[in-house]
Amino acid sequence: MTLRPLGDKVIVEVIDEPQTTASGIVLPDTAKEKSQKGKVIAVGPGKLLDNGQRAALEVNEGDTVMFAKYGGTEVTLDGKELMILSERDIHAIIA
Repeated sequence: MTLRPLGDKVIVEVIDEPQTTASGIVLPDTAKEKSQKGKVIAVGPGKLLDNGQRAALEVNEGDTVMFAKYGGTEVTLDGKELMILSERDIHAIIA
């Protein structure tokens, strides 16, 4: 099954990085914070403007991004943790 985002929506695959303390202790799953980093796997056509044109999105497929901690909708598809976000919930592109 595939997802195709609509409007200014973006589908991001969440990147889970092992979280460790400064001394190198790996934290268990129950103590981990929700990741805010992911890879864009699909983008919508853009927001529909009042004049009927579409505003192009600033992110592209393959970009690694930082997104809002509590933004978007979490979904699991084919065992992958995905987020469906509005473009406004994406704060930065990691170069």
